[in-house]
Amino acid sequence: MRTQTAAPRPRVPSRLGDYSVRPRIVLISALALAVGAVAAVVADALLKLIGLITNLIFYQRFATALVAPGVGHHAWWLIVGAPVLGGLVVGLIARYGSEAIRGHGMPEAIEAILRNGSRIQPRVALLKPISAAITIGSGGPFGAEGPIIMTGGAFGSLMAQTLSLSADERKTLLVAGAAAGMAATFNAPLASILLAVELLLFEFRPRSFVPVSLAVVVATALRWPLLGAAPIFLTQHALPAIVFPDLVLCAVAGLIGGFVAWLATSLVYLSEDTFRKLPIHWMWWPAIGGLIIGVGGLFEPRALGVGYDVIGILLSGHATFGLIVGILVVKTLIWSLSLGSGTSGGVLAPVFMIGAALGSLLAYVFPPVAPGFWALMSLAAVVGGVMRSPLTGIVFAMELTHQWDAVMPLTVSSTVAFLLSVLVLKRSVLTEKVVRKGTHLTREYSIDPLEIFLVSEIMPRSFVCFRSGTSVETASSEAAGAFSVPVKRRLAHVQRLYPVLDDAGQLAGLITRHQLHGASMRPGPHPNDRVDELMVREPVVGYADMTLRELANLMAEREVSSVPIVDRADPRRVLSVMALDHVLEARLRDVDEEHRFERMINLFRVRALGGGRLLVRGRTGKR
Repeated sequence: MRTQTAAPRPRVPSRLGDYSVRPRIVLISALALAVGAVAAVVADALLKLIGLITNLIFYQRFATALVAPGVGHHAWWLIVGAPVLGGLVVGLIARYGSEAIRGHGMPEAIEAILRNGSRIQPRVALLKPISAAITIGSGGPFGAEGPIIMTGGAFGSLMAQTLSLSADERKTLLVAGAAAGMAATFNAPLASILLAVELLLFEFRPRSFVPVSLAVVVATALRWPLLGAAPIFLTQHALPAIVFPDLVLCAVAGLIGGFVAWLATSLVYLSEDTFRKLPIHWMWWPAIGGLIIGVGGLFEPRALGVGYDVIGILLSGHATFGLIVGILVVKTLIWSLSLGSGTSGGVLAPVFMIGAALGSLLAYVFPPVAPGFWALMSLAAVVGGVMRSPLTGIVFAMELTHQWDAVMPLTVSSTVAFLLSVLVLKRSVLTEKVVRKGTHLTREYSIDPLEIFLVSEIMPRSFVCFRSGTSVETASSEAAGAFSVPVKRRLAHVQRLYPVLDDAGQLAGLITRHQLHGASMRPGPHPNDRVDELMVREPVVGYADMTLRELANLMAEREVSSVPIVDRADPRRVLSVMALDHVLEARLRDVDEEHRFERMINLFRVRALGGGRLLVRGRTGKR
């Protein structure tokens, strides 16, 4: 028989809300506090270790202060040999310790999240900071933040692995450690949270946002007594009133910064491809990358190392023309080409330096606004273009300098660079390495259309069901009648699952089309066969007040493709039958909204506006 239900206006169930949060968020948040504290200590220890190695190699003294290897005069063989020796040691550590230490940290963290269930090996937590300290301390033009991000994430992952947690909860603690390490390095808590959201979490939900934010707060608070509370690149001036021509030039700076970001990223890809073609083991690649660094250091020694001092000079507007050009050319080349060797080091500090040098060069052409203004604009532009995280670039630039009044021009430059980057590059330097290992990822986040629609909005209003005691022959004939609809509408009307109702009209069981077909195809007459003998008496059911996402999850968990929809208040009252075809209807609506173009108002057909009415000439010319 066929039954049809009315189509009342759906009422959103009170159990649904803007966010879905479980009490376990309190436990994960408490664990994140400990992860944040560890990340701050790790950041302090790594920076001191980098300083120690730099002082020992370039100044032959025992000190932990973070100094630039290019300050002062050094023998040429030291400038060339130190990076080569550092790369050789890192290659040995990677081959005989853990290959996971290769790279600049963020791709490895992303890969652990996407492919490894947020699990990181314990030895990575020890070997990653050591290898990074050797690379940077021996003159590598990298930042400490990437290794700190990976190390902080490793500690978060290790803590999670010692407890009974889900993969999503392990991901939260991994990202909490990574973001906390970055906040402790740069004293930039908000930018660290934004980077976690834009790059690492692949979601924006309270279950992850709250623990990550708490870890960042703890790490930043502990950083103050360890490394200081002042911004790394404090600027001591207020911006004048920004006028429209300044914003136009900020857009131009964004375009140029986006082009530089594209060039640097392309050089990294070229370097990686070239190293893969070398007929030697990858263990030797970092040493070759070190040779590139050393040769570049002969031309511009201040391009070696982390370079916080140089970034500060550029942002203050006191850099000489020779320093600007040297950093822009040499730093870009040695960072891009050596990064492809698989050595250990971060990308943020080099990107800051390249962007600031670009802006300092533009300041010779653009009209003056304030000291270091164009360096700051270009810094945000190159960050937005290389990392493809425009909000992070904007907030980073403000937190690093405390130039809070630069938010509008920073937004212009960073957004324009981001636009150019996404138009000309499919992947960023942070994701290309993951993709080359066979994992596709997208950084576009949107609301799942299955979360918007309720089952009651999509479910068919008519369906086929059978009374208890119906013969298999009659049921097969009735089910075959579903094929009588036109071909174009057949998919939506064909059922594969049929409810069986008792005498009171209540759900007694389910029978599938496959069961009916198999029973009817058996040789010999079977007039006494009844659907009751074949039906499933404890079926999987869905509810009309479910979201389509909940229903899809239910189907996946129970491995079914169709379910009867029942009333939650009366679970034996059948309202409809839903199949995956119907669930996908919401997806089709979403696709239609994206790809269907239509003009809602034709301005050429508007005759007059007045009296509160909009008069439009119809096709026949009548009003």
